[in-house]
Amino acid sequence: MSENSVTITESAAKRIATILASEPGKTALRVSVEGGGCSGFSYKYDLVDEEEADDLILERDSARVLIDPMSLNFMGGSQIDFVDNLLGQSFQINNPNAVANCGCGTSFSI
Repeated sequence: MSENSVTITESAAKRIATILASEPGKTALRVSVEGGGCSGFSYKYDLVDEEEADDLILERDSARVLIDPMSLNFMGGSQIDFVDNLLGQSFQINNPNAVANCGCGTSFSI
């Protein structure tokens, strides 16, 4: 596994496949990193119908995830997971590059 690799858990793959199956015309989940959020950076999730030429394309079972090169710089080595617990359902990114995370789980700092 390279230091820039990103993985998808089985739970996340199942949830992504379910979401894509219910959204006609959408072929992948795009995960990106944006400036902002309570810890400096935040993750953004979008359903898209096509990839860009320089995207990292991750596939597991019927799930497809796209990550642009700029976001990959912040997400290298991360694991995309889907959690369903008493606090609710959400995608979570376990990012070894993050030195701090906020309570909401969607923003981080490096």
